[in-house]
Amino acid sequence: MKTPRLILTAILLTSIGISSSAQNWGCTDEERESILEDLSVYQTSMSGFKTSKDPRYLEEAYPHWKVVVEKCPKQSKNLYINGDKIVNGLLAKTTDEAKREEYINALLAMHDKRIEAYPNDKAEILAKKAKDIDVLKKDAGLKESYETYSEAIRLGGEKLDAFYIYQYFMVTVKYVRAGFAEPTLVVDNYDIASDLLEKEVQECYKDTLNPDTTRAAQIRESISNVEAVFSPYANCEQLVEIYKQKFEATPDNVELLKKITNIMMKKGCTEDPLFFDATEKLYSLEPSPVTAMRMGQMSISKKKYSDAVKYLNDAVKGLTEKKDIYKAYILLGHANSGLGSMGAARGAFYDAARTDPSKGEPYLCIAQLYMKFHSVASGDGINGRSAYWAAADKAARAKNVDNSPETVAAANRIIGQCTSGYPKKADAFMVDLIDGHSFTVPGIGETTTVRTR
Repeated sequence: MKTPRLILTAILLTSIGISSSAQNWGCTDEERESILEDLSVYQTSMSGFKTSKDPRYLEEAYPHWKVVVEKCPKQSKNLYINGDKIVNGLLAKTTDEAKREEYINALLAMHDKRIEAYPNDKAEILAKKAKDIDVLKKDAGLKESYETYSEAIRLGGEKLDAFYIYQYFMVTVKYVRAGFAEPTLVVDNYDIASDLLEKEVQECYKDTLNPDTTRAAQIRESISNVEAVFSPYANCEQLVEIYKQKFEATPDNVELLKKITNIMMKKGCTEDPLFFDATEKLYSLEPSPVTAMRMGQMSISKKKYSDAVKYLNDAVKGLTEKKDIYKAYILLGHANSGLGSMGAARGAFYDAARTDPSKGEPYLCIAQLYMKFHSVASGDGINGRSAYWAAADKAARAKNVDNSPETVAAANRIIGQCTSGYPKKADAFMVDLIDGHSFTVPGIGETTTVRTR
């Protein structure tokens, strides 16, 4: 199968000679000259593999590819793309443990060389390396994989693909279960991973005219998977157990207070005294729009809705992160609902929808608002039951905007509740309301469609 030297030389002169003078290969002129034949054999072998899928071409390419990577690591980024194919192809077919170890070491060394050659891509390359360590070394590489993922997240987590963020969290859980760290690490890294994934979803909607809804759905699947893995660590009792002693030991630790209040907000543990204590302490030490938002959350939990509205109105004026602004508007909607102000609550929920168009939650909140305040529509002649039509419409809108399993399930549940609240056909007919006809709900102002049961 070896390619004749004359053919190699011809290929070398035609396909390599021109490019060698046009790009910096990350090596000296002498080193570049010395690897030209290796480069030609490697490239020709890869061409043969691409055509035939015969793994013998990978065996032929391997030693020559290694020479090129070692001596001229910036020859081309294809060196690393092909390197994955070569080494993983050889790993898939070998049963020799010594060879397997050699190939694993070669793959990991390739990642290190790539970082040296392209340092701007370091975070992504480290994530690839961490994934390979996890897959190939399994338990023996767990500590190395976790540390490599952590470095990738630290250097550029916001630029990493959702797949790597999910894998980072999975490795965290394995790392804790293996006894390398306390369960608090799972909670801390859940906070990091969920924030990064939410930001990636928001990026999909940056182009409001042409949002990448397919990619958003894929990332939401990763979010759901992270939530599922986190659930054993996520109930409020466990979170309190994890954080209470830490809070009592260092009550003025601002970073700890931020972690406690953030994770307890995310998981809905805002009724526990630990949340109240940590929130008040954080607000006293570091008043800010974010801590004002958390004071608003706490005030809602205590049913102090007027205080909540004050804190949250202050918060939305100063918040800069889209996810925080969105959360503050949702909370403001609930606070106004608690005060009995349907109009102000609906306005806040619509503000949340405009802040993050990828979320169905604001429409679910409006649907629940219409159900709660259905009596404002009592001028419809059917005891305000027309409000349930408008509520069902909003729940359906939530599913259209956000097809995550949680949103779809919540929307279907609300639609079921609304359906049971529809007027009977005979009662509607008595006030000239006929199925399928358009109708504007009094007191709410939504135009909807008549439905009966």
